[in-house]
Amino acid sequence: MTLSAPHALFTYGTLQVREVQLARFGRLLQGRRDALPGYRTTELQITDPDVIAVSGTDRHLLVIPSDDPADSVEGVVLELTDKELAAADDYEVDDYARVEVTLVSGIKAWAYLESTPSVL
Repeated sequence: MTLSAPHALFTYGTLQVREVQLARFGRLLQGRRDALPGYRTTELQITDPDVIAVSGTDRHLLVIPSDDPADSVEGVVLELTDKELAAADDYEVDDYARVEVTLVSGIKAWAYLESTPSVL
């Protein structure tokens, strides 16, 4: 995959939704199917009213590490500009952290994974 924008973002949830893309990026994005190995999804209840209003739901997927090496999370790789990546960061709540991952295809991409609390 050759990127026409500077950032590859792997999304497995609401950033694939038409209304979310239009609200966050001002355009519809075309993605390529891919998968994140070694992870599984769980569900997270969102409390941010702005995120709920844009996505239409208070239930979002959250990717967490899996003990089963056969597990993987299906999703889409989007190509984002710097401004669009910042808009995606702004959309994601504190339960998520943007992390660079390697996908099944071998592509390195950003993904929003479970945020781990800081150790004091």
